[in-house]
Amino acid sequence: MSRNDLPGQFVDRKTILFTTYRRDGRPVGTPVSIAVKGGRLFIRSYKESGKAKRIRNNPLVDAAPSTFRGKPLGSTVRMRAILLDGDAARLASRLIVRQHRMLHGFLVPTLHRLLRHTTIYYELIPV
Repeated sequence: MSRNDLPGQFVDRKTILFTTYRRDGRPVGTPVSIAVKGGRLFIRSYKESGKAKRIRNNPLVDAAPSTFRGKPLGSTVRMRAILLDGDAARLASRLIVRQHRMLHGFLVPTLHRLLRHTTIYYELIPV
């Protein structure tokens, strides 16, 4: 699959079950808010999170559409998480805020500021 071949199961979703892998190979699943635009899928986290540390060690992740609490609603797709910066990170931020106004437009940024976290953005590309 290429960057523009994002499976349609993600297009109208707000949350995915995002699975990263520990160094010993054990999976860690987390529900994550997403934004999808033009066949591209974006997520946000913070630099110090366990999820970000696991991605730095192994950028191959699994994603499945899910409920807000992480109950899978579709099949799992193997993806590569690419850390974004510059214009790409700003685009991801705008899209995520537009999709999740209260959660990512107010709550998450406020929490990140209070806890002094560095917000980071990823694009997920099917492999």
